[in-house]
Amino acid sequence: MTGTEDSSPADGGREPLSGEQADADAADLHASLRELASLVTGSLGLADLLSHVATFAVRAIPGADGAGVTLLELDRPDNMVQVLAASHPFVAEIDTIQFTAALERRTVRSGSLGGERMWPRFGPRVGRLGIHSALSLPLLLPEQVVGAINVYSRDKDAFDDHAAELGELFATPAAVAVHNAQILAQAQALTSQLQSALSSRPIIDQAIGILRGRSGATAEEAFGKLREMSQADHVKLVEVAQKIVGEAVRRARARHTHS
Repeated sequence: MTGTEDSSPADGGREPLSGEQADADAADLHASLRELASLVTGSLGLADLLSHVATFAVRAIPGADGAGVTLLELDRPDNMVQVLAASHPFVAEIDTIQFTAALERRTVRSGSLGGERMWPRFGPRVGRLGIHSALSLPLLLPEQVVGAINVYSRDKDAFDDHAAELGELFATPAAVAVHNAQILAQAQALTSQLQSALSSRPIIDQAIGILRGRSGATAEEAFGKLREMSQADHVKLVEVAQKIVGEAVRRARARHTHS
């Protein structure tokens, strides 16, 4: 972890932690980590896995009432952040402004969002929802920021140093689980795209052959014509090809019937 920014009192406004409470918090953290480790990425979609991660985070972090998981799409020029999972409906109402942790690779917390200068618009808006404390934890890999876990509480000064430490201990393996799920989801999407392309290839080749037969164009010129038609009509290339082949089949049948 590269550092923690804390705008709340040093003790988080909470009573000193007893040994019994510390043991209970440690047990909750270990239970959440076991559940996290038991997730089989291959059997869960990305959204489902992230939902589990958010739920486990609430259990692992003392004082949490809800949590959300965001992913940072670093392969996009605008570094878009997407809110992909929430453990509680109220989390879904909170804007995606709360992603400082992901962008700056540090833990951020606040114990009084309504009066927080760091988020002059976000803080009061969330405060009106009855949410007063936030703990934002970056999901970090050695050379990559995956996203963040944003944890919220209805109480003021809910997250002290102890809660932040447990949150960071949870966020480390959570980052690995989330990253693996994201890679799998991307691979599955690519496989689907490739399968779609392979199934579309025969009809596109037939359309190219028809256009070449009509005009004497080369294969490259015929394919360029298909692309122009696709762009002009704002439809997929395969749909243009299907239309051309369909029309050619209907004309051939009409000629056969007439003869």
